[in-house]
Amino acid sequence: MHYLILITVIVSAGLSQGLLLPVLSILLEQQGVSSSLNGLNAASLYIGSFAMTLIAERLLGAIGFKKLIASGLSLVLICLLLFPVLSGIKVWFILRLLVGVGDSAINYAAQLWVLLMTPPEHRGRNLSLYGMSYGLGFSLGPVGISLLRFGQSVPFIVLAFLFLLVLVLTATKLPHSRPDKVEGGEGQAKRFGRSYSLAWYALIPALLYGYMEATLNSNFPVYGLRIGYSENQIAALLPFAGIGGLLLQLPLGLWSDRFGRKKILMLSGVVGGLAFTLLPLAKDNFSLTFLLLMFAGGFVGSFFSLGLAYAADILPRNLLPAANVVSSFHYSAGSIVGPGIGGLLLEYGWGGGVFGLMGVLYIMFGLMGLLFSPRLKI
Repeated sequence: MHYLILITVIVSAGLSQGLLLPVLSILLEQQGVSSSLNGLNAASLYIGSFAMTLIAERLLGAIGFKKLIASGLSLVLICLLLFPVLSGIKVWFILRLLVGVGDSAINYAAQLWVLLMTPPEHRGRNLSLYGMSYGLGFSLGPVGISLLRFGQSVPFIVLAFLFLLVLVLTATKLPHSRPDKVEGGEGQAKRFGRSYSLAWYALIPALLYGYMEATLNSNFPVYGLRIGYSENQIAALLPFAGIGGLLLQLPLGLWSDRFGRKKILMLSGVVGGLAFTLLPLAKDNFSLTFLLLMFAGGFVGSFFSLGLAYAADILPRNLLPAANVVSSFHYSAGSIVGPGIGGLLLEYGWGGGVFGLMGVLYIMFGLMGLLFSPRLKI
């Protein structure tokens, strides 16, 4: 029951990011905001997420899983209600930053709770289901673009109502719980360092996943409008990357339990990267674009959950909270950098380079697996 509630919580977090990124990008593009500034504004969400990762572990230890999740839900809910009321790029920058703080609190607490309650033999499966839930929310988010025809405030109000329902469910059904205290007095910085040294390859996927997710949802709408797609076509195309991830998330998780997570991560990186590099060649061909998005998203959509599961395989249990912080940190860093780089490429007329660069990064990651040999748990 508690696992199902956490799944519902993470669907809502995916919805908020999947809706806000494209909807606000389109609204700013229609207001004549430059693509580079548009991308920077989108990055503010992940600046807030990044800031939250710096205090997430200590905050979780102080107030527990339930209160941290409920606080994150409440903060996002308030911001959603303020978006239609307070307009302007500067105000939206602040609101997006606060949404990032709230989403990061939700994600950190929920994913660590799932990780700690999952037995090792089912880690790939359960974390894949967790990733599928986030992917489901993120894939459904861009559908909110179609709600704009009823008024600019409608997508925000609908999402706020859903967050209210999830907040009530969290407050009434989840138990109070805290992670185990770290023994031995080892400092936070030292634990981060040990996590990196033992599991650097398992922590990189979160960085690439954040880069991909934020770039697609903030830059692709602008790219699509400029090559001739309508808003409705963009709303229809964007979910296909998430749908591909939903279709392959569980199979990849099960295969990683059977064949090894490193092998599956390497394969997914190379195949997904190749699909992204081919995306600019599709141009305004709708059918080919949605096939490539679904194929690419299918293979790299599991990156965050597979990377976290691989880290849990490699690291001793007392380092898992620190590794979770590092993964969240990487996700936020990738999400901050992605829209900015993509916005600059669009600004200088290199729209196809947004996806070419993304593909190269994934292929490089896949090949880097040849250099990584995990140590045994200590």
